[in-house]
Amino acid sequence: MSHHVLLLGAPGAGKGTQSKKLAAEYDLEHVTTGDALRARKDMETEYGTPREYMEAGELVPDPVVNEIVEAALSDADGYVLDGYPRNLEQAEYLSEITDLDAVIFLDVDEEVLVDRLTGRRVCDDCGANYHVEFAPPEEPGVCDDCGGELVQREDDTEETARERLSVYRENTEPVIEHFRQTGDLVEIDGEASPEEVFDRITDVLEEE
Repeated sequence: MSHHVLLLGAPGAGKGTQSKKLAAEYDLEHVTTGDALRARKDMETEYGTPREYMEAGELVPDPVVNEIVEAALSDADGYVLDGYPRNLEQAEYLSEITDLDAVIFLDVDEEVLVDRLTGRRVCDDCGANYHVEFAPPEEPGVCDDCGGELVQREDDTEETARERLSVYRENTEPVIEHFRQTGDLVEIDGEASPEEVFDRITDVLEEE
């Protein structure tokens, strides 16, 4: 049976991890806005192609994103959608173009999100990724692979993390409210272990 799943959650809530596991478990297409735009960058829409905006370094406007996501969903038998809709207009559009089996919101406290977002460390030499809490190196500050120094990127600092969360809240709170009102929203405690979170999501899907 094919599922149409939407995963919502703040940066650091674990959407990417859970989406990949769901895609593998249920043989679903993992649809993200970025991948959909890259795969269809020359698709003609009323407002031009995504490539025109991307090459100019501009944000791709909502109407173009909407059409690209619609094309990606119509090509997929079953899907897990991650990172879209980002605002209320996109949420309303999504409700019109597809029937969602489940809208799952990974609820995580802001302080936990900040810890997750600021815990990433990257090897200065080979680019390997670690996380101080979830995927620590054997020796703190040293890359397991090449012995290089692990550094924190500028976009992983606390100030940047809080700014990302503030932008997310402003845009996405109305999306969560929209799906709460349609009766589709299921909230899951995203602070549990990734295995527990996945088990809860699969429970929701099995009930559909």
